[in-house]
Amino acid sequence: MSSKFIRNRNVSFRNAFNGIIHGFVDEINFKIHLFFTILAVLLSVILKISLTEWCLIIIVIGMVWSTELINTAIERAVDLYTLEKHPLAKQSKDIAAGAVLISAITSVMIGVIIFLPKILIQFF
Repeated sequence: MSSKFIRNRNVSFRNAFNGIIHGFVDEINFKIHLFFTILAVLLSVILKISLTEWCLIIIVIGMVWSTELINTAIERAVDLYTLEKHPLAKQSKDIAAGAVLISAITSVMIGVIIFLPKILIQFF
């Protein structure tokens, strides 16, 4: 591999990490997702979930974080394009937020399927 290829990859990774950092610094929803990510990981450890269940938890965590980042990028791009209130700008933002909501609801459903039976067994 050439040094230019490696240098370009380093820049790409740095830019990607900067995007994640901007999300954490500027968006309250990232902090909410972080709370639920930590909660899901703690429950997974405490309840000793299976390898397959871990894979599902990791997938939905990644899905929620990814859709939130995409939503944030769309919101910023729309805001950059126009300061005016425009119905299509609103629809664009609403649709992106809807994607986050669907991924969050999906993650909650998977969490309930995995965690609820284990919690009920612990207490009943």
